[in-house]
Amino acid sequence: MAEGKKKNAPLPASSAGLLRFFEDETKGVKIDPKIIVCMPISLVALSWAIDLLLIP
Repeated sequence: MAEGKKKNAPLPASSAGLLRFFEDETKGVKIDPKIIVCMPISLVALSWAIDLLLIP
């Protein structure tokens, strides 16, 4: 009986509902945040390298 009460208990208050957002499971592809940060940085570095190497 105590387990049922714990499952139905309201979530603790959080700023802007972030706690509830991160607890929800969503469908879709899961991508590591490190990849999301590294991709644009590597694209900028590659762009600079191409620009430096291809200047006549």
